[in-house]
Amino acid sequence: MTAHSFRLDAIRAAVICCFAVLAACGGGESSTVLVPPPPPPPPMQAVTVQQVFPQLPGFTQPVALMQAPGDSTRWFAVEQRGIIHSFTNDPNVNSTSGFLNISVQVDSSFGESGLLGMAFHPSWPATAFVYVHYTVTGGPLGSRISRFQSTDGGLTVMAASEQIVLEMPQPFSNHNGGNLAFGPDGFLYAAFGDGGSGGDPQENGQNQNNLLGTIIRLDINSAAPYAIPPLNPNALNPICTMGFGVLPCPEIFAYGLRNPWKFSFDSATGDLWVGDVGQGAWEEVDRVELGMNYGWNDREGAHCFDPPAACRTAGLAEPITEYGRALGASITGGFVYRGTAIAGLVGQYVFADFVSGRIFSVPATSQPTVGPTELDDTGLQFAFSALAEDINGELYLVHYSGGTIYQLVAAP
Repeated sequence: MTAHSFRLDAIRAAVICCFAVLAACGGGESSTVLVPPPPPPPPMQAVTVQQVFPQLPGFTQPVALMQAPGDSTRWFAVEQRGIIHSFTNDPNVNSTSGFLNISVQVDSSFGESGLLGMAFHPSWPATAFVYVHYTVTGGPLGSRISRFQSTDGGLTVMAASEQIVLEMPQPFSNHNGGNLAFGPDGFLYAAFGDGGSGGDPQENGQNQNNLLGTIIRLDINSAAPYAIPPLNPNALNPICTMGFGVLPCPEIFAYGLRNPWKFSFDSATGDLWVGDVGQGAWEEVDRVELGMNYGWNDREGAHCFDPPAACRTAGLAEPITEYGRALGASITGGFVYRGTAIAGLVGQYVFADFVSGRIFSVPATSQPTVGPTELDDTGLQFAFSALAEDINGELYLVHYSGGTIYQLVAAP
């Protein structure tokens, strides 16, 4: 992920309560009725992080953590170098098992390349497929989404079973995106960055003729390697071979993103949330809707990135929230909290900053653009590469450089 230097600023939040005065006149007399302000929202419940599974050997640069659909007995940890481990969901677990090793074909030589995402087929293990998103070794850097199969009831996945779903060359070594997830509609979603360098020199974010700077949506059940969901905005166009086409790509679900490192679906509403890593000033959170343009590189967050005279705003979706360099420098998207252990956090979209180690939230019902609430300043810098959600909706955080796992818990 991109780590920017950041300055110390201050940010303040104000709560403004207003009341309306209603006047009624009649018979030569007047009366004034004061309508009291609505009660303030309950205070945000204080939270902190607590290390879990402390006896596990440390992971090497972990970038994702998840449980399989409907199975709370195991966890799966994805390492950037191309290895996926599984381990028992036991506080005292002290060992891991190999689940998939494709390190020989994964190029993790750049800071943002490697094995970056994994998703279980929604019908796992009856449909014994796992999908991964990685950058390929052996030539010019490129992104690949592949399917792998288990033949032992889901204990492991065979590296030799790879079926390539989609490939795309990368013009630069950074902003590879990499997240994968199945939506509540059963389609596979994947994120790609703008191609890298700085400032999007190729203007990929606003170019729908390639898949750079987008979240795509694929139907992997109707055809091989995939079909286009019929409601995708450009569904009638031919598929974009190697991620590029002469018409707007039918794979695109939404576009105008810089580096959508992590996205997730709200388990209660199905809403799609993404944390989009900023360039030099603003980190943003978007609630992603079909066909919408999220502005990069015309804008960074809700602010002009192009010179004001060339800064287009019409037709661009506003971020739900954003924050500047006083609070962090590289957003890690998270989840809407739907657990039961932290009652005051239910319905809040929770996310973190990789550089500063701060954890934030905004109500999932927020409309653009609101300020985030800082939940905790953990002091763990260059730490949180991913958040994870267990079967029960509780949230965890993956420490990239430490190789450890934390759980979000109510503060004592």
